[in-house]
Amino acid sequence: MCYVNPLAFVEDAGATDLISGGRLQLGISRGSPEQVIDGWRYFGFEPAAGESDADMARKHTAATLELLKGEGFAQPNPRPMFPNPSGLLRLEPFSEGLRGRIWWGAGSNATARWAAKQGMNLMSSTLKDDETGEPFHVQQAKQIRSFREEWAETGHEREPQVSVSRSIFALVNDTDRAYFGVNREKSDQVGMIDNTCSVFGRSYAAEPDALIDELWRDEAVAEADTLLLTVPNQLGVEYNAHVIESILEHVAPGLGWR
Repeated sequence: MCYVNPLAFVEDAGATDLISGGRLQLGISRGSPEQVIDGWRYFGFEPAAGESDADMARKHTAATLELLKGEGFAQPNPRPMFPNPSGLLRLEPFSEGLRGRIWWGAGSNATARWAAKQGMNLMSSTLKDDETGEPFHVQQAKQIRSFREEWAETGHEREPQVSVSRSIFALVNDTDRAYFGVNREKSDQVGMIDNTCSVFGRSYAAEPDALIDELWRDEAVAEADTLLLTVPNQLGVEYNAHVIESILEHVAPGLGWR
């Protein structure tokens, strides 16, 4: 969101949602470590004095959420080419309901609580700030519970949604075993990102029965409403379709997923 003009962004989002028949689930965030130093400068943006790029991203997000309400804010031209409706004008195209389908990608407990205050759904990926030294899935589950507590205290009318991301591979043939069955990382990893200690969640790769047992013990998967699967796009569409189909056929039923 450091790179975003909120008005242009909302126009594009509204058009996309209308074209898709109201099916857009829009995930946004501050952004990941960049390839370019202060890349937002090339898009014409600059943090205000005393603010960081993260502060700027949150300001852009707040403006975006306000525009998504569909309320009038612009003074109409008294002599337009085409007649205007009465009162202030809103941004068009406007898509009813999109405001409730915005997801914030949170990397810490604090940003998850901030997302809850703004009325955004929570999207938690395969890494987060290492805030307690506990296993990744335990910290992520605590982040989800913190988000829901803040949501309840804020008093939003609708129920929030939460998604988590996982790399999951059911080993059902020799190709799967060749790609993911050997030398796989079976534990979390810890590293530094932007001078912050971060914990990276492990990948899951095993025979279906073993995979079901392992995923049952993942506290964050149990806490979430939605599971996003990360797939190795460099292996092509056909293989990735097989990865997803294998999970749907051999793993999902054993976990009660639908």
